[in-house]
Amino acid sequence: MQAVHSEHSVQKSKKHGQIALHVFFILVSLCYILPLILMVSVSFTEENAIVSGGFSLVPQPFSTEAYQLAFRNPKQLIDSYKVTTIVSFAGMALHVFVMSIMAYSLSRRNFALRRVFTFLAFFTMLFNGGIVPSYMVWTRIFHVVDSYLALLLPNLLMNAMNIMLVRNYYKNSIPFELVEAAEIDGASELKTFWKIMVPLSVPVNVTVGLFTGLAYWNDWINALYYVDDPVYYGIQNFLVRMMNNIQFLSSGNAAAMVGSGMASLPSTGIRMALAVVGVLPIVVIYPFLQKYLTKGVIMGAVKG
Repeated sequence: MQAVHSEHSVQKSKKHGQIALHVFFILVSLCYILPLILMVSVSFTEENAIVSGGFSLVPQPFSTEAYQLAFRNPKQLIDSYKVTTIVSFAGMALHVFVMSIMAYSLSRRNFALRRVFTFLAFFTMLFNGGIVPSYMVWTRIFHVVDSYLALLLPNLLMNAMNIMLVRNYYKNSIPFELVEAAEIDGASELKTFWKIMVPLSVPVNVTVGLFTGLAYWNDWINALYYVDDPVYYGIQNFLVRMMNNIQFLSSGNAAAMVGSGMASLPSTGIRMALAVVGVLPIVVIYPFLQKYLTKGVIMGAVKG
């Protein structure tokens, strides 16, 4: 009887622990979700209501003035989306390809220089040459200015953390016996990589691709440093430029020059509307890739 009572107490304690854990994760989720809801709500709120009453989860009164201002020049917005989409997908594919080949080399036991290249990869995580040397190398030696290459190659093409993530996935999640069997059958290194490693490493490649795609999508530094032609401005640069224009037109100096009507522009609402425009594609795509992201991070993070 006492044993039954003790078992019941343990089960009850476990149930309470699970409830507490669920409540904790719900609260953590709300900390991430509520700012997004607030951002959307403020973007649909009149500027006067924001100034007088502050932010609210429900737009009162409802207004689309900020979005009308954001989409006043739809062609330029569409062109910016096009540039960002091309750069994000091209950069993601190129990054995954180059990084996977290097990670595969570092995971091979018979590669004599794998420790040297592993050290060099870790070294880049600790130190870098700085902005000025990088700028001089890319502009004076490689001449990647005012082109898609200027948006693709600097800063984001390689990432040592992603290399280590994929290398660990190759070492811990893909049986080495498969590679040995391919070698016995006479497969070359490239064929082994393409026919065995790539199909079996979809989760980690999707994970790294998502991280890289997000980095390219949110990047505006490369365009700031290496691009002068507005044709190559992505969505982030377009939003930054529009925000600078709105901030100037809402300032007291602009109001004195062009009239008081400019000072009443929805400066806060337009900020939120532009943020919604920037993050909406990512929010839509992420749920479809979530299962690969979780598996890739967990398996790639195992030390090997």
